Amino acid sequence: MTRKNAVRQPRPADQSGEVLDPLPKGETYRFACHPGVRCFTDCCRDLHLTLTPYDVLRAKKALGMDSTDFLDRHTVQDTDPTWKIPVVRLKMEDNDVRSCPFVVREGCRIYADRPGACRAYPLGRAVRRSPAGSEGCRIEEEHFLVREPHCFGFEEGVLWTAEAWMKDQGLGPYNEMNDLWMTFLAGYRPGSRENLSPAQWKMFFMACYSLDRFREFVFGTRFLSLFQIPDERQEEIRQSEEALLRFAYVWLAYSLFGDPLLKLRK
Repeated sequence: MTRKNAVRQPRPADQSGEVLDPLPKGETYRFACHPGVRCFTDCCRDLHLTLTPYDVLRAKKALGMDSTDFLDRHTVQDTDPTWKIPVVRLKMEDNDVRSCPFVVREGCRIYADRPGACRAYPLGRAVRRSPAGSEGCRIEEEHFLVREPHCFGFEEGVLWTAEAWMKDQGLGPYNEMNDLWMTFLAGYRPGSRENLSPAQWKMFFMACYSLDRFREFVFGTRFLSLFQIPDERQEEIRQSEEALLRFAYVWLAYSLFGDPLLKLRK
């Protein structure tokens, strides 16, 4: 049995060379990533990275782009084969190594707003909702290490726990927003609902990923005259894109799933 404070040692790799190594709470591992590591930015090549709505929000703000331009230039839009919902994936550069469009020699040019999966690397996080109890549903999380053959960061001498790494990398806002996304999707179970119609697919995509268009939908149409939205909440979603994204999940749960989260004006 591994002692609580023992340093996690890697397991043998599978045929793909990648290892997903469970990391129980309190156990430590060695890792560092900086320009002095010989594999610096190698992990930023040939990615198949699905972006969450919050990833899109942070990246497009960092680049000073509106949602439509960012999505057109830097993402590939698709439908998830299982959930049948819109997803966006980061579009790689058209070069020999299929590099990330945001990587330069010095590193990531949107480092402070990089996607959550990049921010967490080499830590992975799996979450689930606990059954409802006296205090309602809670988010339960488990962690694992992603060990890839090209990564030499594990040879560095800095010790981390999962909790310390998440705090150091500023993952708090990402985890909070992505947990909201997961909770929203928990109401949309494959096979339990009909596939989205083309109009519903467009609404889902707009509300989750194209926040500039969703803001126009809320404030530039009859929307606010139809629904009871308190003035303070209107001002909040007008000023904060994070608040607007939270409201988008409420709107979709109401409009697509029939959840009674909004009230029509009489």
